Amino acid sequence: MGKRKRWRDLTTRQRTGIGAAASVQFLLAAAAWADLARLPAGRVRGPKWLWALVIAVNYVGPVVYFACARVPRATTTGQSA
Repeated sequence: MGKRKRWRDLTTRQRTGIGAAASVQFLLAAAAWADLARLPAGRVRGPKWLWALVIAVNYVGPVVYFACARVPRATTTGQSA
């Protein structure tokens, strides 16, 4: 498997990639947690505390939250006069 690299052993490109990936993960999770906090419980499938834990799973959690947890708003089908 090879020797484990330390941060100082990585190239600038590798450090930049890791930093960018970490930033994306942090922003996705922050956006999902903010959305979860804003939504009323009736617009979330399942308990909010469970979705808060799911969001903590790297990359997959926030994506699953945005894809599955949110209940769409009721749409009006009536026509305006």
